[in-house]
Amino acid sequence: MGDDEVILGLSGGVDSSVVAMLVHRAIGDKLTCVFVDNGLLRLNEGEQVMEMFGDHFGLNIIKVDAEERFLKALEGKSDPEDKRKTIGHVFVDVFDEESKKLENAKWLAQGTIYPDVIESAASKTGKAHVIKSHHNVGGLPDDMEMGLVEPLRELFKDEVRKIGLELGLPYNMLYRHPFPGPGLGVRVLGEIKKEYCDLLRRADAIFIEELHAADLYHKVSQAFTVFLPVRSVGVMGDGRKYDWVVSLRAVETIDFMTAHWHIYLMTS
Repeated sequence: MGDDEVILGLSGGVDSSVVAMLVHRAIGDKLTCVFVDNGLLRLNEGEQVMEMFGDHFGLNIIKVDAEERFLKALEGKSDPEDKRKTIGHVFVDVFDEESKKLENAKWLAQGTIYPDVIESAASKTGKAHVIKSHHNVGGLPDDMEMGLVEPLRELFKDEVRKIGLELGLPYNMLYRHPFPGPGLGVRVLGEIKKEYCDLLRRADAIFIEELHAADLYHKVSQAFTVFLPVRSVGVMGDGRKYDWVVSLRAVETIDFMTAHWHIYLMTS
């Protein structure tokens, strides 16, 4: 990259965070990170990203509040793959608009890791089947004039985390459970609505908090909540309550390619 400037889409997840620290270590202030708040993030995640990378590590970060734009584009869409592609396309549009404001940026850095490539059937062998589209693979505009930097492309998640520790990122951040690129967009079944996302992110925060309290969080590879677009009857206090349903899931996995139900949730 030499003395060229670099732009990076920083989500706050493990992969993009490690790339941000890696590139910043190499070129310093020549890196500009763009954080897009799409309204599909975890509870308080936007504030946490800005505080950690902007205030603590001193990276140059531009925050874009695009919640309304994403939710508008997702109206009426219920198919998971359709939602993934829509979120990816809107992200590319928003990111492209911001990158054009940085006229001196010659390179685009991405947090693509090897499982992303496999999931998108983008490996050169041509033997992989499409499992799901990935926002980092195959979603770039054809007329993009910047070079592409993907330093983690041939690494698995456990390898990326080890690099992050060497770069000084906090353990709790690196070993936080994975969060999908499309965020809550693929954890809300059916059409996406702000009401559903707000409810789901609160429920997810409570679930994760309880796992920590029971000393189970780091014994589970991944735990998350899913919003089901159906109402059911429950009891709250001494009264009957008719409200939305949220499903809890916790799994065990070694490579994040295959997974099994976690024993604690199966027996609870």
